[in-house]
Amino acid sequence: MRHWQLREPQTSQEWQQYYQLRWQVLRQPWQQPQGSEQDDLDATAYHLLLINEAGDIAAVGRIHQCQDKTAQIRYMAVAEAYRGKGAGRRILQGLEQQAVLWQCVSVILNARESAIAFYQGLGYQAKGEAEALFGIAHTKMAKVIKLAATRAEFSQWCQQLGQTWQQTIPMSQFMQISINGFDGNTFSCQAPLAPNINLHQTMFAGSIYTLATLTGWGMLYLQLQAQNLSGDMVLAEGNIRYFAPVSINPATRCQLQHCIGDLTPLASGKKVSQRITVTVLSDNKVAAEFSGRYVVLPKKASQ
Repeated sequence: MRHWQLREPQTSQEWQQYYQLRWQVLRQPWQQPQGSEQDDLDATAYHLLLINEAGDIAAVGRIHQCQDKTAQIRYMAVAEAYRGKGAGRRILQGLEQQAVLWQCVSVILNARESAIAFYQGLGYQAKGEAEALFGIAHTKMAKVIKLAATRAEFSQWCQQLGQTWQQTIPMSQFMQISINGFDGNTFSCQAPLAPNINLHQTMFAGSIYTLATLTGWGMLYLQLQAQNLSGDMVLAEGNIRYFAPVSINPATRCQLQHCIGDLTPLASGKKVSQRITVTVLSDNKVAAEFSGRYVVLPKKASQ
């Protein structure tokens, strides 16, 4: 599925197939006429479809801007043959990325009961009942994609994070890891190739893993700062997939929408965990993907 196309409909035929799948999945089972799968917001919304190598449309979805820097996802539909294979996840992530480009703070949607677990698994939280549709109960769900703080605060937290690495993690100093920046959504880091090179003149796999691990750890740190929380952060599990050698301008990127797990119970003294995905870049091209499960342990009260 990595080589499937995720993009907007381009031709009249693709638009027809796009709306056809919306109708077949979301309206036909409830005896609704064709045309009921469209609304007045389609003209200004952002639409995505996922196409496999054979040219078949596996999934579709739409997002539109609302007030207060919020975007709403609607008309998520996955063809029956592609359900449970990650097609819906690809569409959702693409729509979320558009919300980031719009500089939205959060994404909302209304989910049927059968889809609630799917959205919760991708970081959405239930916010109450939504209006029923065709007699089907729906739940309002929301996901934050940008932390609420000022640029000055982001800069200060990154400076504190860099100092923590330098003082407590000697390897980060040897690798010359540095922070590129954080805008509330995207956290990026880099490390020069020279002190991390292997005999093939590419980045040592251990250095790639370390850079990715610290990037995820740093994103978790920034979230805790924004929510005024504190605790002991540890990596409980980590996996990495290598796609290509890292040979030019090694860097990493982590986005808030790819951090899955509620941190708020930490305020009540409970242990929390979060699954964080980090992209490793070589000359701004994807070379590897790291997925880590981080745990935050509440600090013990002073005796």
